[in-house]
Amino acid sequence: MKMRTKPRASWLYAVVLGAFSLAAQAQDASLGANVESLLDFARSRNPEYASLRFEAEAAAERVTPAGALPDPKFRTELRDITRMGEQNPTLAPARVGSTRYLLMQDVPWLGKRDLKREIAELDARGAEGRASGTWAELAARIKTAYSQLQYVHRNEQLTREILDLMTRLEKIAQVRYAGGLAAQQDVIRAQVEQTGMKSELVALENERRQLQARLNALLARPSASPLAAPERLRTLPAPAQLDPLALEERVRAKNPQLFAEEARIRSAEKNRELTYKNRYPDFTLGVSPIQYQGSVKEWELMVELNLPLQQGSRRAQERESEAMLSAAQARRDATANQVLGELAENLSGFEAARRTETLAATSLLPQSELTFKAALAGYETGKVDFATLLDAQRQIRQARQNRIKAQADAQMRLAEIERILGEDL
Repeated sequence: MKMRTKPRASWLYAVVLGAFSLAAQAQDASLGANVESLLDFARSRNPEYASLRFEAEAAAERVTPAGALPDPKFRTELRDITRMGEQNPTLAPARVGSTRYLLMQDVPWLGKRDLKREIAELDARGAEGRASGTWAELAARIKTAYSQLQYVHRNEQLTREILDLMTRLEKIAQVRYAGGLAAQQDVIRAQVEQTGMKSELVALENERRQLQARLNALLARPSASPLAAPERLRTLPAPAQLDPLALEERVRAKNPQLFAEEARIRSAEKNRELTYKNRYPDFTLGVSPIQYQGSVKEWELMVELNLPLQQGSRRAQERESEAMLSAAQARRDATANQVLGELAENLSGFEAARRTETLAATSLLPQSELTFKAALAGYETGKVDFATLLDAQRQIRQARQNRIKAQADAQMRLAEIERILGEDL
Protein backbone atom coordinates (compact mmCIF):
# COMPACT_ATOMS: atom_id res chain seq x y z
CA MET A 1 0.00 0.00 0.00
CA LYS A 2 2.83 2.39 0.75
CA MET A 3 4.33 1.79 -2.67
CA ARG A 4 1.08 3.00 -4.32
CA THR A 5 0.41 6.03 -2.15
CA LYS A 6 3.59 7.88 -3.03
CA PRO A 7 3.14 7.80 -6.85
CA ARG A 8 -0.51 8.87 -6.46
CA ALA A 9 0.57 11.89 -4.35
CA SER A 10 3.20 12.78 -6.93
CA TRP A 11 0.62 12.52 -9.70
CA LEU A 12 -1.81 14.80 -7.84
CA TYR A 13 0.99 17.29 -7.17
CA ALA A 14 1.86 17.35 -10.88
CA VAL A 15 -1.80 17.91 -11.81
CA VAL A 16 -2.18 20.80 -9.35
CA LEU A 17 1.11 22.35 -10.45
CA GLY A 18 0.07 22.06 -14.08
CA ALA A 19 -3.27 23.69 -13.33
CA PHE A 20 -1.56 26.63 -11.64
CA SER A 21 0.85 26.92 -14.56
CA LEU A 22 -1.99 26.96 -17.09
CA ALA A 23 -3.84 29.59 -15.03
CA ALA A 24 -0.72 31.78 -14.95
CA GLN A 25 -0.24 31.37 -18.70
CA ALA A 26 -3.88 32.29 -19.32
CA GLN A 27 -3.49 35.37 -17.15
CA ASP A 28 -0.33 36.43 -19.01
CA ALA A 29 -2.04 35.78 -22.36
CA SER A 30 -4.94 38.10 -21.46
CA LEU A 31 -2.71 40.79 -19.95
CA GLY A 32 -3.18 43.94 -21.99
CA ALA A 33 -6.59 43.09 -23.43
CA ASN A 34 -8.04 45.82 -21.21
CA VAL A 35 -6.62 48.48 -18.96
CA GLU A 36 -8.07 46.90 -15.80
CA SER A 37 -5.81 43.85 -16.17
CA LEU A 38 -2.77 46.12 -16.46
CA LEU A 39 -3.74 48.11 -13.35
CA ASP A 40 -4.32 44.96 -11.29
CA PHE A 41 -0.94 43.60 -12.35
CA ALA A 42 0.89 46.85 -11.62
CA ARG A 43 -0.70 47.27 -8.18
CA SER A 44 1.01 44.12 -6.94
CA ARG A 45 4.22 44.22 -8.99
CA ASN A 46 5.41 47.81 -9.50
CA PRO A 47 8.47 48.39 -7.24
CA GLU A 48 8.07 52.17 -7.04
CA TYR A 49 4.56 51.89 -5.63
CA ALA A 50 5.64 49.01 -3.37
CA SER A 51 8.45 51.09 -1.88
CA LEU A 52 6.08 53.98 -1.02
CA ARG A 53 3.56 51.52 0.41
CA PHE A 54 6.21 49.98 2.68
CA GLU A 55 7.36 53.44 3.74
CA ALA A 56 3.78 54.27 4.72
CA GLU A 57 3.60 51.06 6.75
CA ALA A 58 6.89 51.93 8.43
CA ALA A 59 5.61 55.44 9.25
CA ALA A 60 2.47 53.95 10.82
CA GLU A 61 4.64 51.81 13.10
CA ARG A 62 6.39 54.93 14.43
CA VAL A 63 3.20 56.22 16.09
CA THR A 64 3.30 54.01 19.19
CA PRO A 65 7.00 54.59 20.01
CA ALA A 66 6.57 58.35 19.49
CA GLY A 67 4.08 58.64 22.35
CA ALA A 68 5.68 56.12 24.69
CA LEU A 69 7.69 56.90 27.77
CA PRO A 70 11.45 56.42 27.46
CA ASP A 71 12.83 53.19 28.85
CA PRO A 72 13.61 53.44 32.58
CA LYS A 73 17.24 53.43 33.70
CA PHE A 74 18.81 51.39 36.47
CA ARG A 75 22.02 52.24 38.27
CA THR A 76 24.01 50.41 40.97
CA GLU A 77 26.60 52.12 43.16
CA LEU A 78 28.97 50.12 45.38
CA ARG A 79 30.11 52.44 48.17
CA ASP A 80 33.21 52.02 50.33
CA ILE A 81 34.39 48.84 48.66
CA THR A 82 37.37 48.66 51.10
CA ARG A 83 35.30 49.12 54.31
CA MET A 84 37.39 52.09 55.42
CA GLY A 85 40.60 50.24 54.53
CA GLU A 86 39.84 47.24 56.70
CA GLN A 87 39.91 44.73 53.83
CA ASN A 88 40.90 44.32 50.23
CA PRO A 89 38.57 45.88 47.66
CA THR A 90 35.54 43.72 46.95
CA LEU A 91 32.57 43.89 44.55
CA ALA A 92 30.19 41.78 46.63
CA PRO A 93 27.18 43.96 47.62
CA ALA A 94 26.91 42.25 51.03
CA ARG A 95 30.57 42.96 51.94
CA VAL A 96 31.00 46.61 50.90
CA GLY A 97 30.06 49.56 53.11
CA SER A 98 26.71 50.07 51.30
CA THR A 99 25.10 49.43 47.96
CA ARG A 100 22.80 51.98 46.36
CA TYR A 101 20.28 50.87 43.73
CA LEU A 102 18.70 53.65 41.65
CA LEU A 103 15.70 53.19 39.33
CA MET A 104 15.00 56.32 37.20
CA GLN A 105 12.24 57.25 34.76
CA ASP A 106 12.33 60.27 32.44
CA VAL A 107 8.92 62.00 32.28
CA PRO A 108 8.31 64.75 29.67
CA TRP A 109 6.24 67.82 30.47
CA LEU A 110 2.48 67.36 30.33
CA GLY A 111 1.20 67.12 26.74
CA LYS A 112 4.55 66.53 25.03
CA ARG A 113 3.99 62.81 24.56
CA ASP A 114 0.53 63.40 23.06
CA LEU A 115 1.95 65.96 20.66
CA LYS A 116 4.75 63.64 19.57
CA ARG A 117 2.25 60.85 18.94
CA GLU A 118 -0.02 63.17 16.95
CA ILE A 119 2.94 64.39 14.88
CA ALA A 120 3.86 60.77 14.10
CA GLU A 121 0.24 60.01 13.15
CA LEU A 122 0.15 62.99 10.80
CA ASP A 123 3.50 62.00 9.29
CA ALA A 124 2.05 58.52 8.70
CA ARG A 125 -0.97 60.08 6.99
CA GLY A 126 1.37 62.14 4.83
CA ALA A 127 3.29 58.98 3.86
CA GLU A 128 -0.02 57.30 3.03
CA GLY A 129 -0.95 60.29 0.87
CA ARG A 130 2.38 60.12 -0.96
CA ALA A 131 1.83 56.39 -1.61
CA SER A 132 -1.67 57.12 -2.95
CA GLY A 133 -0.26 59.91 -5.10
CA THR A 134 2.38 57.57 -6.51
CA TRP A 135 -0.31 55.04 -7.39
CA ALA A 136 -2.45 57.75 -9.00
CA GLU A 137 0.54 58.85 -11.11
CA LEU A 138 1.39 55.27 -12.05
CA ALA A 139 -2.22 54.43 -12.93
CA ALA A 140 -2.47 57.55 -15.09
CA ARG A 141 0.73 56.64 -16.95
CA ILE A 142 -0.59 53.12 -17.58
CA LYS A 143 -3.97 54.42 -18.76
CA THR A 144 -2.31 56.97 -21.03
CA ALA A 145 0.10 54.43 -22.53
CA TYR A 146 -2.76 51.98 -23.02
CA SER A 147 -4.83 54.67 -24.79
CA GLN A 148 -1.89 55.44 -27.06
CA LEU A 149 -1.41 51.72 -27.75
CA GLN A 150 -5.12 51.41 -28.53
CA TYR A 151 -4.84 54.33 -30.95
CA VAL A 152 -1.83 52.80 -32.72
CA HIS A 153 -3.51 49.38 -32.87
CA ARG A 154 -6.72 50.77 -34.38
CA ASN A 155 -4.73 52.98 -36.73
CA GLU A 156 -2.87 49.89 -37.94
CA GLN A 157 -6.18 48.15 -38.57
CA LEU A 158 -7.49 51.18 -40.43
CA THR A 159 -4.33 51.46 -42.56
CA ARG A 160 -4.56 47.79 -43.52
CA GLU A 161 -8.23 48.22 -44.46
CA ILE A 162 -7.39 51.24 -46.63
CA LEU A 163 -4.46 49.31 -48.09
CA ASP A 164 -6.87 46.54 -49.13
CA LEU A 165 -9.16 49.19 -50.57
CA MET A 166 -6.28 50.68 -52.57
CA THR A 167 -5.46 47.21 -53.89
CA ARG A 168 -9.03 46.93 -55.20
CA LEU A 169 -8.85 50.43 -56.68
CA GLU A 170 -5.60 49.48 -58.40
CA LYS A 171 -7.34 46.50 -59.97
CA ILE A 172 -10.18 48.73 -61.15
CA ALA A 173 -7.63 51.16 -62.64
CA GLN A 174 -5.82 48.25 -64.38
CA VAL A 175 -9.07 47.02 -65.89
CA ARG A 176 -9.92 50.49 -67.17
CA TYR A 177 -6.34 50.96 -68.43
CA ALA A 178 -6.50 47.60 -70.26
CA GLY A 179 -9.74 48.72 -71.90
CA GLY A 180 -8.24 52.04 -72.90
CA LEU A 181 -10.57 53.95 -70.60
CA ALA A 182 -7.92 55.29 -68.23
CA ALA A 183 -4.29 56.31 -68.28
CA GLN A 184 -1.45 54.16 -66.92
CA GLN A 185 -0.80 56.99 -64.47
CA ASP A 186 -3.89 55.92 -62.52
CA VAL A 187 -2.35 52.48 -61.84
CA ILE A 188 0.96 54.04 -60.82
CA ARG A 189 -0.78 56.46 -58.46
CA ALA A 190 -2.58 53.56 -56.78
CA GLN A 191 0.73 51.72 -56.37
CA VAL A 192 2.46 54.81 -54.94
CA GLU A 193 -0.39 55.24 -52.47
CA GLN A 194 0.02 51.61 -51.36
CA THR A 195 3.76 52.05 -50.87
CA GLY A 196 3.15 55.08 -48.67
CA MET A 197 0.70 53.10 -46.54
CA LYS A 198 3.18 50.24 -46.15
CA SER A 199 5.73 52.77 -44.89
CA GLU A 200 3.15 54.05 -42.41
CA LEU A 201 2.57 50.49 -41.20
CA VAL A 202 6.29 50.12 -40.50
CA ALA A 203 6.26 53.35 -38.46
CA LEU A 204 3.11 52.27 -36.59
CA GLU A 205 4.62 48.88 -35.80
CA ASN A 206 7.70 50.58 -34.37
CA GLU A 207 5.52 52.89 -32.27
CA ARG A 208 3.49 49.94 -31.03
CA ARG A 209 6.63 48.12 -29.87
CA GLN A 210 7.86 51.22 -28.05
CA LEU A 211 4.53 51.59 -26.26
CA GLN A 212 4.54 47.91 -25.31
CA ALA A 213 8.06 48.32 -23.88
CA ARG A 214 6.87 51.36 -21.91
CA LEU A 215 3.92 49.46 -20.50
CA ASN A 216 6.11 46.49 -19.58
CA ALA A 217 8.45 48.85 -17.73
CA LEU A 218 5.52 50.24 -15.74
CA LEU A 219 4.47 46.66 -14.97
CA ALA A 220 8.02 45.67 -13.94
CA ARG A 221 8.18 43.06 -16.73
CA PRO A 222 10.93 42.43 -19.29
CA SER A 223 10.59 44.90 -22.15
CA ALA A 224 10.06 42.17 -24.75
CA SER A 225 7.26 40.43 -22.82
CA PRO A 226 4.17 39.96 -24.99
CA LEU A 227 0.97 41.90 -24.38
CA ALA A 228 -2.46 41.01 -25.70
CA ALA A 229 -3.93 43.27 -28.34
CA PRO A 230 -6.14 45.96 -26.76
CA GLU A 231 -9.77 44.97 -27.18
CA ARG A 232 -11.88 47.84 -25.91
CA LEU A 233 -11.81 51.38 -24.60
CA ARG A 234 -13.10 52.31 -21.17
CA THR A 235 -16.61 53.70 -21.01
CA LEU A 236 -16.55 57.47 -20.73
CA PRO A 237 -18.36 59.04 -17.76
CA ALA A 238 -21.67 60.80 -18.27
CA PRO A 239 -21.55 64.62 -18.56
CA ALA A 240 -23.23 64.92 -15.14
CA GLN A 241 -20.18 63.25 -13.56
CA LEU A 242 -17.88 65.94 -14.96
CA ASP A 243 -19.48 69.00 -13.38
CA PRO A 244 -16.51 71.36 -12.77
CA LEU A 245 -17.71 72.63 -9.37
CA ALA A 246 -18.43 69.13 -8.04
CA LEU A 247 -15.08 67.84 -9.29
CA GLU A 248 -13.28 70.79 -7.72
CA GLU A 249 -14.76 69.89 -4.34
CA ARG A 250 -13.73 66.27 -4.80
CA VAL A 251 -10.21 67.35 -5.70
CA ARG A 252 -9.92 69.47 -2.55
CA ALA A 253 -11.12 66.54 -0.45
CA LYS A 254 -9.39 63.57 -2.11
CA ASN A 255 -6.41 64.66 -4.18
CA PRO A 256 -3.42 62.71 -2.79
CA GLN A 257 -1.05 65.67 -3.09
CA LEU A 258 -3.42 67.99 -1.23
CA PHE A 259 -4.06 65.25 1.32
CA ALA A 260 -0.32 64.95 1.99
CA GLU A 261 0.09 68.74 2.16
CA GLU A 262 -2.79 69.08 4.62
CA ALA A 263 -1.18 66.41 6.81
CA ARG A 264 2.10 68.31 6.59
CA ILE A 265 0.39 71.54 7.71
CA ARG A 266 -1.21 69.88 10.70
CA SER A 267 2.09 68.21 11.58
CA ALA A 268 3.80 71.62 11.43
CA GLU A 269 1.11 73.06 13.73
CA LYS A 270 1.65 70.29 16.26
CA ASN A 271 5.40 70.68 15.98
CA ARG A 272 4.99 74.39 16.73
CA GLU A 273 2.99 73.54 19.85
CA LEU A 274 5.66 71.08 20.91
CA THR A 275 8.37 73.68 20.38
CA TYR A 276 6.57 76.15 22.64
CA LYS A 277 6.15 73.44 25.29
CA ASN A 278 9.95 73.10 25.35
CA ARG A 279 9.91 76.26 27.44
CA TYR A 280 8.91 74.01 30.33
CA PRO A 281 11.27 71.48 31.93
CA ASP A 282 11.22 67.70 31.63
CA PHE A 283 11.57 65.58 34.76
CA THR A 284 13.44 62.51 35.87
CA LEU A 285 11.92 60.62 38.81
CA GLY A 286 13.86 58.03 40.76
CA VAL A 287 13.62 55.69 43.72
CA SER A 288 16.72 54.35 45.46
CA PRO A 289 16.97 51.60 48.12
CA ILE A 290 20.32 51.45 49.96
CA GLN A 291 21.64 48.11 51.14
CA TYR A 292 23.89 47.72 54.14
CA GLN A 293 25.46 44.26 54.12
CA GLY A 294 22.55 41.84 53.85
CA SER A 295 19.54 44.14 54.23
CA VAL A 296 18.01 47.35 52.85
CA LYS A 297 17.86 49.98 55.59
CA GLU A 298 17.35 53.25 53.69
CA TRP A 299 15.16 54.55 50.89
CA GLU A 300 15.66 57.68 48.81
CA LEU A 301 13.47 59.52 46.31
CA MET A 302 14.91 61.65 43.51
CA VAL A 303 13.50 64.41 41.29
CA GLU A 304 15.64 65.86 38.52
CA LEU A 305 14.66 68.50 35.97
CA ASN A 306 16.42 70.41 33.25
CA LEU A 307 16.55 74.20 33.51
CA PRO A 308 15.37 75.88 30.26
CA LEU A 309 17.82 78.77 30.47
CA GLN A 310 18.97 78.87 26.83
CA GLN A 311 16.21 81.25 25.79
CA GLY A 312 17.95 82.45 22.63
CA SER A 313 18.17 78.89 21.31
CA ARG A 314 14.53 78.19 22.16
CA ARG A 315 13.28 81.39 20.54
CA ALA A 316 15.18 80.47 17.38
CA GLN A 317 13.51 77.03 17.39
CA GLU A 318 10.12 78.66 17.84
CA ARG A 319 10.72 81.02 14.92
CA GLU A 320 11.83 78.02 12.87
CA SER A 321 8.58 76.17 13.65
CA GLU A 322 6.54 79.23 12.64
CA ALA A 323 8.44 79.51 9.36
CA MET A 324 7.98 75.79 8.64
CA LEU A 325 4.24 76.14 9.22
CA SER A 326 4.06 79.13 6.86
CA ALA A 327 6.06 77.18 4.26
CA ALA A 328 3.69 74.21 4.52
CA GLN A 329 0.66 76.48 4.08
CA ALA A 330 2.21 78.19 1.04
CA ARG A 331 3.09 74.81 -0.46
CA ARG A 332 -0.49 73.63 0.03
CA ASP A 333 -1.85 76.73 -1.71
CA ALA A 334 0.58 76.32 -4.61
CA THR A 335 -0.36 72.65 -4.98
CA ALA A 336 -4.08 73.52 -4.91
CA ASN A 337 -3.63 76.14 -7.62
CA GLN A 338 -1.67 73.69 -9.76
CA VAL A 339 -4.06 70.73 -9.50
CA LEU A 340 -7.17 72.88 -9.98
CA GLY A 341 -5.60 74.47 -13.06
CA GLU A 342 -4.76 71.01 -14.43
CA LEU A 343 -8.33 69.88 -13.71
CA ALA A 344 -9.84 72.79 -15.67
CA GLU A 345 -7.41 72.21 -18.55
CA ASN A 346 -8.17 68.51 -18.81
CA LEU A 347 -11.92 69.00 -18.47
CA SER A 348 -11.80 71.41 -21.40
CA GLY A 349 -9.66 69.00 -23.42
CA PHE A 350 -11.97 66.09 -22.59
CA GLU A 351 -15.05 68.01 -23.72
CA ALA A 352 -13.33 69.06 -26.95
CA ALA A 353 -12.28 65.47 -27.69
CA ARG A 354 -15.78 64.16 -27.05
CA ARG A 355 -17.36 66.81 -29.28
CA THR A 356 -14.78 66.12 -32.01
CA GLU A 357 -15.51 62.39 -31.85
CA THR A 358 -19.26 63.02 -32.06
CA LEU A 359 -18.81 65.37 -35.02
CA ALA A 360 -16.59 62.88 -36.83
CA ALA A 361 -18.98 59.97 -36.20
CA THR A 362 -22.25 61.74 -37.05
CA SER A 363 -21.21 64.18 -39.74
CA LEU A 364 -17.73 63.98 -41.20
CA LEU A 365 -17.51 60.20 -41.59
CA PRO A 366 -20.95 59.69 -43.25
CA GLN A 367 -20.26 62.60 -45.61
CA SER A 368 -16.84 61.17 -46.52
CA GLU A 369 -18.34 57.73 -47.18
CA LEU A 370 -20.99 59.22 -49.46
CA THR A 371 -18.31 61.27 -51.26
CA PHE A 372 -16.17 58.17 -51.78
CA LYS A 373 -19.07 56.07 -53.08
CA ALA A 374 -20.01 58.81 -55.52
CA ALA A 375 -16.40 59.22 -56.66
CA LEU A 376 -15.98 55.45 -57.14
CA ALA A 377 -19.15 55.21 -59.18
CA GLY A 378 -18.11 58.24 -61.22
CA TYR A 379 -14.65 56.81 -61.89
CA GLU A 380 -16.06 53.48 -63.01
CA THR A 381 -18.28 55.34 -65.50
CA GLY A 382 -15.55 57.75 -66.54
CA LYS A 383 -17.22 60.86 -65.12
CA VAL A 384 -14.41 61.68 -62.62
CA ASP A 385 -10.67 61.15 -62.76
CA PHE A 386 -8.54 58.96 -60.49
CA ALA A 387 -7.19 61.95 -58.56
CA THR A 388 -10.72 62.75 -57.42
CA LEU A 389 -11.20 59.15 -56.32
CA LEU A 390 -7.91 59.22 -54.36
CA ASP A 391 -8.90 62.46 -52.70
CA ALA A 392 -12.23 60.93 -51.64
CA GLN A 393 -10.38 57.91 -50.26
CA ARG A 394 -8.05 60.20 -48.27
CA GLN A 395 -11.05 62.06 -46.88
CA ILE A 396 -12.71 58.91 -45.55
CA ARG A 397 -9.42 57.76 -44.06
CA GLN A 398 -8.84 61.15 -42.44
CA ALA A 399 -12.35 61.13 -40.99
CA ARG A 400 -11.85 57.71 -39.42
CA GLN A 401 -8.41 58.70 -38.09
CA ASN A 402 -9.89 61.83 -36.57
CA ARG A 403 -12.49 59.76 -34.79
CA ILE A 404 -9.91 57.30 -33.46
CA LYS A 405 -7.64 60.13 -32.34
CA ALA A 406 -10.50 61.94 -30.60
CA GLN A 407 -11.42 58.76 -28.73
CA ALA A 408 -7.79 58.28 -27.63
CA ASP A 409 -7.55 61.94 -26.57
CA ALA A 410 -10.70 61.58 -24.47
CA GLN A 411 -9.26 58.49 -22.77
CA MET A 412 -5.97 60.27 -21.99
CA ARG A 413 -7.80 63.32 -20.65
CA LEU A 414 -9.93 61.03 -18.49
CA ALA A 415 -6.77 59.38 -17.13
CA GLU A 416 -5.40 62.80 -16.14
CA ILE A 417 -8.69 63.82 -14.49
CA GLU A 418 -8.70 60.60 -12.46
CA ARG A 419 -5.05 61.17 -11.50
CA ILE A 420 -5.97 64.61 -10.17
CA LEU A 421 -8.98 63.21 -8.32
CA GLY A 422 -7.00 60.31 -6.90
CA GLU A 423 -9.78 57.87 -7.79
CA ASP A 424 -11.67 56.51 -10.80
CA LEU A 425 -14.82 58.18 -12.04
